[in-house]
Amino acid sequence: MHDFKKTYVLKLYVAGNTPNSVIALKTLKNILEKDFKGVYALKVIDVLKNPQLAEEDKILATPTLSKVLPPPVRKIIGDLSDREKVLIGLDLLYEEIRDR
Repeated sequence: MHDFKKTYVLKLYVAGNTPNSVIALKTLKNILEKDFKGVYALKVIDVLKNPQLAEEDKILATPTLSKVLPPPVRKIIGDLSDREKVLIGLDLLYEEIRDR
């Protein structure tokens, strides 16, 4: 039997501790803990402290969630409050659907 578990590498770009950034991080952590326990790496990047990282990744707004791995790279802008939109946007839902 094969273990097809992927590791998801995610970056969340925030601008300081704004309400939207806090909501985005909280929502994302809930999704990851519920559905992706043990198969993700999350890096939170404060663009105020690391503007060069935001520039390199062409981040134009915050909060922005970027899925780095597995490819393709996907980005979602906003507070991530719509769980399904986040999963679909990150290409995470197709496995859930396929397994039904």
